Amino acid sequence: MRALLQRVTSGSVSVRGNVIGETGPGLVILACAMQGDTAENVEATAKKIVSLRIFKDDDGRMNRSLLDTGGSALIISQFTLAADTSRGNRPGFSAAASPDIGETLYNQLCKSIEDCGVAVAKGQFGADMQVSLINDGPVTIMVEK
Repeated sequence: MRALLQRVTSGSVSVRGNVIGETGPGLVILACAMQGDTAENVEATAKKIVSLRIFKDDDGRMNRSLLDTGGSALIISQFTLAADTSRGNRPGFSAAASPDIGETLYNQLCKSIEDCGVAVAKGQFGADMQVSLINDGPVTIMVEK
């Protein structure tokens, strides 16, 4: 599973002009299930995300995790993270999991992060979404398990 983490002060996602998910300080997570991903990949990804020390401590160093800060997460499915740009000018997305498997693993990721004690808001799988965020730092990190 691939996940692009953005440390944010706030974030939201809208579908057809309606806000369907929001987060305060924490993470906006763009997630993509890849071919061959399993429940074990998803669980490892969730544990890595909530444990990464990418938030500032009292000395201004990135030394605290999402769990340490009590931050929340907005998790959005984004199959374009599977893009292969190695040939030509049109990205290929064949490395992404099929939509049915992708949706199952996306929902599992959301539940696994929530089960760790993090408040989770979600996008809408497969929808045309508009994402707004205020990136804090900016800090943007790719996780792949």
